[in-house]
Amino acid sequence: MPIGDVVCRSEVAQVTSGFVASQLRTGGHRGRLPKTLENPVYEDFASIVGPVLDALTATPAGVPGVVAHLTDRDGTVFEGAAGERALGSGIPMTAETVFAAFSTTKAITATAVLQCAEDGLLDLDAPAAQYLPEIGKLQVIDGFGDDGNPLLRAPKREITTRMLLLHTAGLGYDFFDETYRRLATEHARPGVLSATMAALTTPLLFDPGERWNYGTNIDWAGLVVEAVRGSRLGDVMRERIFEPLGMIDTAFTLTGDMRDRLAVVHQRADDGTLIPLPDLQLPQDPEVHMGGHGLYTTVPDYMRFLRMWLGDGAGPGGRVLSAHTVAEAVRGGLDGREVTMLRGVDPTLSHDTEFFPGIRKNWALPFMVNEELAPTGRPAGALGWAGLANLYYWIDRENGLAGFWATQILPLGDPASYGGYLEFESAAYR
Repeated sequence: MPIGDVVCRSEVAQVTSGFVASQLRTGGHRGRLPKTLENPVYEDFASIVGPVLDALTATPAGVPGVVAHLTDRDGTVFEGAAGERALGSGIPMTAETVFAAFSTTKAITATAVLQCAEDGLLDLDAPAAQYLPEIGKLQVIDGFGDDGNPLLRAPKREITTRMLLLHTAGLGYDFFDETYRRLATEHARPGVLSATMAALTTPLLFDPGERWNYGTNIDWAGLVVEAVRGSRLGDVMRERIFEPLGMIDTAFTLTGDMRDRLAVVHQRADDGTLIPLPDLQLPQDPEVHMGGHGLYTTVPDYMRFLRMWLGDGAGPGGRVLSAHTVAEAVRGGLDGREVTMLRGVDPTLSHDTEFFPGIRKNWALPFMVNEELAPTGRPAGALGWAGLANLYYWIDRENGLAGFWATQILPLGDPASYGGYLEFESAAYR
């Protein structure tokens, strides 16, 4: 299912599994406004979004549970939660629920990279191998020989850290690329969820800098951070990002308290039913702190991170990035190249996935940038991305709004979860 394949806001509900617009307007809800922010504007938003959350969690064709928050530059203006942490558990989904962040981790890692550049530890345009020699050993794959072995050659140019942030280094994922899928199935290449170096030492799909391709770029960028800081990525994030922002529930390794609040990942079966996968968790003593997908977090914590980007790099406990760095970082950097559809080659993990088909999309250093007005009302120049288990966010710096929608469902592009997210985002612009 192409993500964002909607014509106008009134049709957003049609992409959910079996929902109609009338269902999205009925029923009580657990969406609420913080007491200090009650006003007619946000009350109208709550009256739209609350029923969406209830409808989505009231049927097996929907989602087991969801948390959705909206913030402005000053603080959270809407808090919504509905459903259960695990289907049939009876344990309610709440704002304190912990989620596997998956690729919403990437923007946090990119922030850590930008801090290294600010501190003079890193030149984004120097060869990344200058800081991390291992990345200089990657070769380009030109198909497979008659014996089934990969045909490898040296790349025409070196990978830079800027290429890693822009996803132009030549790396991919085995659930979005047939070549990587073949390496996994025929050559026992471990997947990225193993959090190992073996999962990252894959060949390049093309020469660095030639085009955009979504993959393990940010995992490598996290290793660059470790190399120049001399500390593990999680420690760097805690000291330089989480503590200044007050993010107390975000980490690569779950504490006991976080585990007690953990939402379960679910698999959407072919018949539309949901299957809880309680054993599907990221490694808790990982060889690599995977900067591309390895964090756990809560929605309130992630809202603090999004507000930092709305606030030009400032946090309640100190500045995380300079205003100049933020202004530079949010500009598209693909120079005529575009973000393209993610072709799902493993249907258990992802549908064919594209935000807002037909709209030009660029990539800034931490985020996707839509270069035209989106059907939801998101203005041109806004930022956003997603996580594999159907987590979605956007940052509208022009209007001072950001939102985060968190579910734990595979595959990416789940019609029910994404349809609800589109309605959530659209409501912010009505």
